[in-house]
Amino acid sequence: MKFARDFKETLANQDFPPHWVTRAIPYGQLKKCLKKVQRELRDLGLDPETLRALLDPTTTSPVALQYHLKTATNSNFVQPKLTVYVHLQDGVAVDASLTPTSRGFFERVAAEIRSDPMGLAGTHADTQSTETSPVLASGHDADRQADGNDHNMYETVEVPLVFDAEFFDMLQSDVNNLDALQTEEEGKMTAEVVELGKEVSFVCRTSRFSKSDLARWRRIFELYLDAEVFFGTHERDHGTRSSQMALKQLQWFQAEVEKGHLARDFKLRESRMAFSRFVNLNLSLLKNLQFQELNKLAIVKILKKFDKRTSLGVSQTFRSAIQSESFLSRDMAKDICAQMSQQLVTVVPQLNDYLCPVCFSVAYRPVRLDCGHVFCIRCVVKIQRRNERHCPLCRADVVMNASADNLDRVLEKYMKQYFAKEVKEKQRANEIERGIEDYGPGYTHHDCVVL
Repeated sequence: MKFARDFKETLANQDFPPHWVTRAIPYGQLKKCLKKVQRELRDLGLDPETLRALLDPTTTSPVALQYHLKTATNSNFVQPKLTVYVHLQDGVAVDASLTPTSRGFFERVAAEIRSDPMGLAGTHADTQSTETSPVLASGHDADRQADGNDHNMYETVEVPLVFDAEFFDMLQSDVNNLDALQTEEEGKMTAEVVELGKEVSFVCRTSRFSKSDLARWRRIFELYLDAEVFFGTHERDHGTRSSQMALKQLQWFQAEVEKGHLARDFKLRESRMAFSRFVNLNLSLLKNLQFQELNKLAIVKILKKFDKRTSLGVSQTFRSAIQSESFLSRDMAKDICAQMSQQLVTVVPQLNDYLCPVCFSVAYRPVRLDCGHVFCIRCVVKIQRRNERHCPLCRADVVMNASADNLDRVLEKYMKQYFAKEVKEKQRANEIERGIEDYGPGYTHHDCVVL
């Protein structure tokens, strides 16, 4: 009762869009249907204790049950199937461990078997009644085992469960609705990411303030990648974040942006608007994740309650039995984050993509060896001085062939444009290092001053 109340209050208080709330799991209706399922089973003499004993694969009882969910023919919906294996001795069901009510049920089964020994009879249950008649399966040799004479045998009986089927029809309809909702929301957010990528690309590449705004966007995306808001990549916390952890990481990201005055100091109004749109996109994704978790929890809770009241063990089989393409199988947050990485982060050139693999700083005056790998000019000169002939990455014999012709002028111009600060810092570091080499450890570097 407590979860049903909490579920309803959370849906009402979390500012979920109204069309989301109307498609949430109807937990209260499922609970009411579950009571009918329980009553239907009890009317057959199949209380939880009896079902638990008969479904136990280690039981030695001559009466056994099998219960499983299977996909209906020409339909994506699952159908519960309860199969009874009755041990008959002279036409009478044998099992001293049965309760009086369940014994009565099996006696009725035995009576139908006696009236139709070939297993071809049987009537379907009235959908308006909890009185359920068994449907006798056609006999197979595997289902009839002789115990020394023809009077002892097992008969297979399929028992239609009216309200059991109604429960799973309702639950799968709800899951299908959530599948469709998730697909709709993912489509909207993907389109939003694409449009936002165009905006960020415009403000970073076409305006006269591109350099200053570009640096801030680069730092913002570095912080966002470090935050790993929705998906962790480290060994200790690899995988999808919970909504609580995602909220914590998103708050950290926003605090770091505010601390560095990154969004506040944007030169362009378009940059400020794009950043606000980026934050709102993440908040929408977080809200979607919270809604998913809440509904998945409702499904877990109702299936556990189903098992507690019936002992039929559907908690472990429902997910694999139903045809859910999105809600229970796909990770929407991961998909959208991949889109953001592709459409947003790659729009802003990242320093890590232009580091020298030897010194791990920006490849100032980049030298592209004949093998295609790029290093900064100082590192190539040092390698040549050590008479090392092979590329540090692929071991191709190309280092000693490098000359001024290997300078990548296009890449050098690109890095001066988009990494001006880092290029200047690397240039100054190179000058200091070269001064020490020429004049000894006491060398003091002085920047050029024009009088």
